[in-house]
Amino acid sequence: MTAAQARPRRSVLYMPGANSKALEKAKSLAADAVILDLEDAVAPDAKSEARDAVVQAVKAGGYGKREVIIRVNSLTSPWGAADLEAAVHAGPDAILFPKISSADEVRTASEAMDALGAAPLMGLWAMIETPRAILEIAQIAAASTSTRLAGFVMGTNDLAKETRARQTADRAPFHFALAASVTAARLYHLAIIDGVYNDIANSEGFEAICWQGVEFGFDGKTLIHPSQIEICNRVFAPDAAEVAHARAVIAAFNDPANAGKGVLKVDGKMTELLHRDMAEQTVAIADAIAAMSSDGM
Repeated sequence: MTAAQARPRRSVLYMPGANSKALEKAKSLAADAVILDLEDAVAPDAKSEARDAVVQAVKAGGYGKREVIIRVNSLTSPWGAADLEAAVHAGPDAILFPKISSADEVRTASEAMDALGAAPLMGLWAMIETPRAILEIAQIAAASTSTRLAGFVMGTNDLAKETRARQTADRAPFHFALAASVTAARLYHLAIIDGVYNDIANSEGFEAICWQGVEFGFDGKTLIHPSQIEICNRVFAPDAAEVAHARAVIAAFNDPANAGKGVLKVDGKMTELLHRDMAEQTVAIADAIAAMSSDGM
């Protein structure tokens, strides 16, 4: 992974599509990505208004290097078809589909994007928020080999509702779902973003759950309030010591004196080729974050 290929997704902020001021404010926030929401954040009687506002915002641009994603309503809902047509023509980086529960649903969504003339690089993202999705997560991820599927977003609130599991401080009831989803995503080289944290005022609890997300292997976390961005960006970014060690690992394996060696000692630690690969990912993300910051997002 090179810096050009890496795309930071530490903080992915939901913005309600019906709120034009929020859509504009998103252009000045330090989030790596924004999800302009036409689904849960919009009341039924405001769906059409929100759709128009989101399309106008995306076409107007101004989001800089932030990844722009539109979450549409389900294709089986009264608003889904109109949402998708409008979203495709607006031209975001990706379209997020709610409640994807099977590989067939991924294929249906991808084919619908194709039929509407979506640009080749426009991605399809899937909300993972149903019991069936968790049990079929490997098949869903495998659909990426023949569709536009590029990433997963965990819908932990909906998973809690559907499974009746309690959202405890350590999220123990969700460990299987979270780990299975990350494993499937990594197998098929998909991005994967952790679910939201509901207690906006609890910054200590939020930071702890961000660190848990890092430990699970998530790329970043979905957010429901701008106040969560700073903590999220800090936790999901490699720190200076980690980046320095990664650069040392890369340099050691690139040293002609070490040509052909599969194991080296770097900073006193036994280091294998797999550690070089991990180091390259770390440096690529760090460089991409630095590039975003230097350009003012």
